[in-house]
Formats: sequence, structure tokens, C-alpha cells
Amino acid sequence: MSETQYLTVASLTKYLKQKFERDPYLERVYLIGEVSNYRNRQNSHQYFSLKDEKAKINAVMFKSAFQKLKFSPEEGMKVLVIGRISLYEATGQYQIYVEHMEPDGVGALYQALRERQEKLAAEGLFSGEKRALNKYPEKIAVVTSPSGAVIRDIMTTIKRRYPLVELTIFPTLVQGNQAAPDIVSSLKQADEGNFDTIILARGGGSIEDLWPFNEEIVVRTIYSLQTPLISSVGHETDTTLADLVADVRAATPTAAAELAVPNLQEEWLKLKEREQRLLTSMTTRMEKERTRLATVMESYVMKQPHRLYENYSLALDRQVIAFKQAMKNTLYDKEAQFQDVTHRLKQQQPKARIDLASQQADYLERQLLAAKDYYQQKKEQQFIELAAALDMLSPLKTMTRGYSYVTKDEKIVKSVKQVAPQDEMMIHVADGTIQSTVTTIQHTIEGEV
Repeated sequence: MSETQYLTVASLTKYLKQKFERDPYLERVYLIGEVSNYRNRQNSHQYFSLKDEKAKINAVMFKSAFQKLKFSPEEGMKVLVIGRISLYEATGQYQIYVEHMEPDGVGALYQALRERQEKLAAEGLFSGEKRALNKYPEKIAVVTSPSGAVIRDIMTTIKRRYPLVELTIFPTLVQGNQAAPDIVSSLKQADEGNFDTIILARGGGSIEDLWPFNEEIVVRTIYSLQTPLISSVGHETDTTLADLVADVRAATPTAAAELAVPNLQEEWLKLKEREQRLLTSMTTRMEKERTRLATVMESYVMKQPHRLYENYSLALDRQVIAFKQAMKNTLYDKEAQFQDVTHRLKQQQPKARIDLASQQADYLERQLLAAKDYYQQKKEQQFIELAAALDMLSPLKTMTRGYSYVTKDEKIVKSVKQVAPQDEMMIHVADGTIQSTVTTIQHTIEGEV
């Protein structure tokens, strides 16, 4: 019995990977499924899943393939995928490596067109204020292919309708990868050429053929133009982003030419019609004014012109009289006011007031001096009377009559009890003092005089 050989997990996984890659049916697989677990990784490879109601498969889309997509995948979007099936050895899971992807049911270009339209609409490029076309243009620029039916239709229509206009053709690529930059260049040249109108035109075709007119650089250039632009791209059922941003959209190149210029014959007929209407109106107006003039001439005012201003003359006389009376009243009032002010001013003259004040001051001064003399005399008399009364009460006055008083140690002796024999005393008389010594003390008997 032979010995059993065991494989490593890595060996088995590698073997299975080779099986996947060598299978010719798995080299190019076409799948339809719903995008799941999608998260846009900026500037990197994309990892997500494709699923239907019964199964799910992991998917990888390398950066180089993802950058070629003309739409942005979204979670839940149903897509058509082309790729190869292989196995990722690290996890042992099989997955599809997506090489191409487009929305199911809607082509990639239509999806890209819808997304771009939504983006530019959000910026306000399609809802901005449209420039008005010049009704009577002098110069028109046509940006289109120099060959083909488009330019012939435009030139024929403009020449037939309005041969006065100057038409300038800007030969431009209108299909292919280089068409968008060429369209932008021609539009900018035309915008700088002092044209009244620009016509951007192209014949019909598939969405791929018309794709340059959906490019963002073309749309933004049209939005930035200063010259009004008419867009006529594709057939009537085709709508490009250039049509949406243009000031006017025309269904066909012929319609664009008709919108760009008026019909000279029709304008001439309109002028003739307006001329006739103006003549009729002027004739009617003149007849009406003649009738009115005749009526006025028959009026009494025209026959007696002086009656026209009689009432005004009377009113003017009344106004003049009233004015004169008002002036007299005003003058009288002003004179009375002047007299009153003059009188008050005289009463308020400073010299008279100063003289009066000086007289009052002199009178008050005399009154003051008289009052002072009277007051002084009165006080002098009071002083003499008080001095006499005081003199009568003075001890010195009594002493002149022979009285004296005795002091001992500068104290008045009022009783014999205050002295003793041999005490020194001073006897005060009217004209001096006498020093004496006590030799005998004699007490007065009570009741004896």
C-alpha cells in the first residue's frame, strides 16, 4: 500500500489558480450584475462585488481600466462587465478582474452625458440669463465644418432671406477626439471678432459623433461668450449640452439661419404696411384737428378775445387792492412797534439811570452822615451820664471825703479779729498810703455806736 501524499494549502491554492487561468472559458467572461459593497477609492484600484438574486462574486478593477470609464459607478447600479476569472491565493477566493464596464440598459456615453448635465446644471450653466439676438445683424460668424450640406444650407438661407449681412465661416472639426479643442478655439476667435451673432452647427449623427458638443470645455466656453450664440447640432430629436447652454437652439441648420436673420422681403412689406398705417393715422389725425380748429374758431372766445381774460383781469385787480391794503396794515403795525420800541429804549437810556442813581447815592450819603452825627451825640451823652453815675459809686470819691481802708498782707481788714498788736498794716487814703503798726486793739461793744 503506497504512502498517502498530503498537499499544503498554498500548493492546493496555486494549483486551483492555474486551473482558473488555463481555462479558455474563463479568460473572457461577460457578466451582468448589480454593484455591491462599492466605495470609490480616489486614484487607486477599485474593489467591489457583483451580485444577483442567487449569488455574489468579488470584483477587482485596476486603476488603468477604471480611469477609462465615462460614468461613475454607484451602489446598486446594474452593469455589464467584461473581464477574466482568477483566484486570489492569499485568501483562496475566486474573483473577476474587470477590464470594461458600462451601465446595463443605458450606454456608457448616455450615462456620462446625464451625469455631466446634472453637474453643469447644478452650477447654473443652463439656467443663466440668455443673451438676446440682434434682430438686424450686420456680421454673422458660422462655426462648422467647411464642407457638407450644413454650411451650404446656412449660406443659401441667409443669402435668400437677408443678403445685406456679412457672413464669415470659421472652418472647424465637428467630429473626433480633436474636435472639442478646435470648436473652443473657433468660438473664442469668433467672439473676439465683433460679430452680432454666432451660429454653431453640425449635421446629424450618433451620440459618439455628436460627443464633442457634450464636452465640458465646449459648454463652459459657450457660457462665457459675449456674443449671442445659436446652436444647431444634430437632428431635431438630438439634444446636446451645447444646445442647452446656447442662447437659442435651432432644430436644423436652416432653422438656425432663419433665426439669425430676418426675411428682407417680409421686413420690406412690414415697412410698407407701417408706412401706409402711418399715413392713414396722420390723415385721420389732421382731419380731427381741422374739425377741432373749426370748432374753436366758432367759439365766443375767438370772436371776442377780450372776454378770455376779463375774469383774470378782475381777479388781478382784487389781488392788487388786497395787496396794497395788506401793505398799509403791515406798515402801520411796524410803525407802532417802532414807536413802542423807541419809547422803551429812551426809558432804558444809561445816562438817565446813572444820574438818578447818583442823586439817590448823594441823598443816602447825607442821610447816613446825619444819622452818624446823631448816633455819636447820643452815645456821647449816654457815656457822660454813665461816667457820672459810676463816679458817684467809686470808692475813691468816698475817700476824698476823709474815708480810708486798711490792708494787711494786701488783704482788706474788715474786723479787729484779723490783726494783732505789732502787726504791720497799710492805711489807704485818697492821695496815698500810710504804713502803721498795731499797738492797741479795742473791740466795739455790741449795740454801741
